[in-house]
Amino acid sequence: MYKGEMDVLKLVTKRKLTLEQIAKEASLNEDSVRRIVESLKSAGYVAVDISESVRGEPTDELARYAKSIFPEVSVFRKALAGAAIQGLSPEERSIGMRWAKVKGFITIEGGKLVPAKQEGEVASTEQALKAAYSQLQKTGACDKVIMEELFERKLVTRHAIRSAVVSYSGKHLPADQQGFDVNIPAKDAALGKNHPITKMSKRIRTIMTELGFQEMDGGVIESSFWNFDALFQPQDHPARELADTFYIDKTMPLPQDKALVERVKKAHEDGWRYKWDPKEASKAVLRPHTTCLSARYLAAMKDKKPCKYFSIGRVFRNEATDYKHLAEFHQVEGIIGWENAKFTDLLGVLKEFYRKLGFEKIRFRPSFFPYTEPSLEVEVYFEPRKQWLELGGAGIFRPEVSVPLADVYPVLAWGLSLERPLMLLLELEDIRDLYRNDIDFLTSARLKI
Repeated sequence: MYKGEMDVLKLVTKRKLTLEQIAKEASLNEDSVRRIVESLKSAGYVAVDISESVRGEPTDELARYAKSIFPEVSVFRKALAGAAIQGLSPEERSIGMRWAKVKGFITIEGGKLVPAKQEGEVASTEQALKAAYSQLQKTGACDKVIMEELFERKLVTRHAIRSAVVSYSGKHLPADQQGFDVNIPAKDAALGKNHPITKMSKRIRTIMTELGFQEMDGGVIESSFWNFDALFQPQDHPARELADTFYIDKTMPLPQDKALVERVKKAHEDGWRYKWDPKEASKAVLRPHTTCLSARYLAAMKDKKPCKYFSIGRVFRNEATDYKHLAEFHQVEGIIGWENAKFTDLLGVLKEFYRKLGFEKIRFRPSFFPYTEPSLEVEVYFEPRKQWLELGGAGIFRPEVSVPLADVYPVLAWGLSLERPLMLLLELEDIRDLYRNDIDFLTSARLKI
């Protein structure tokens, strides 16, 4: 046997141990223990049971809300007072309005906020959120539904805790314990195959081409100007913080078109009422979405003729992974610029796209995004977990986005996940399985599209 393997085996034949316990008792570092255990597992001498739990850590933003007021409650109270949208603070407009609408606290009629629930119901919801904050501080967990909401809002940092327990399988050791028998005939090597993500990308590319779209392309490192500012996302928006975005230690030049930069600046200062900072717009990031490509292609339009573009590209989010979240994944981007476009056209395109992928059980939910209005989320029912799975967001670019870029309106837009529908088509329960490089999975995966 290899160095250290017999020592580890002697320990686990007595009792089940975690990797940390083995490292301590065998006086080995954990990396060495992982390699040894993997070797013993491959040879059939040990079994490894892996369990995973999630712990939530409240952010400073959640602490601030819990000690004062949640933005959606603030918006509701202003609705009670008869306020208009223009009377909201930047935080209330960028965060509070979305969640007030999602939770059914308010409706919007003629630019005015209209309360849609009783004050007691809203107060009860806020009490539950504040109680959840207290529980999270103590135990790292709270009500499951509230926990999912707080994860989605990035008010709680997700920490995945994995535990591996090693046990002896009962297999007899080699008589001389000197090594393993390598004189075993090799199996025929499997032929190479395209990865399911490659297959899915090709299928989506075919669908979008059949629907008359042209493909967009661009780099994964992009300036904050194209990622955020061109999309009318305020420079103090939470999504631009390190908690969500991977920043690169460099700056990137603003567009050479000074008139374009000036139009974007004016849209921010008139719409969000703050002083726009070109230094903030010059920061480089790993793109958190491919909508930056839509902004670039709109700005490059030579005329106002109808346009239809799509892209399939990698994006990056600074967040913990779980069965339906990844820190690096692919986004399917699309835009339609056409003066006669309607919101129903957007719904029709999305339904046809998913129908061609093989999905029938789809629903749309009202939502809020800084750069689209109206906005929606697309969901598909995930049978193994008996729940609806969000596949992406869509809407109509706000005039503050498309008019400064290309003087066009409306522009229908969407950003959809590639991995999540692929997860359903392959009947996987964990999105991370797509990236674990399991040879059995890669050779047996059958994409039914």
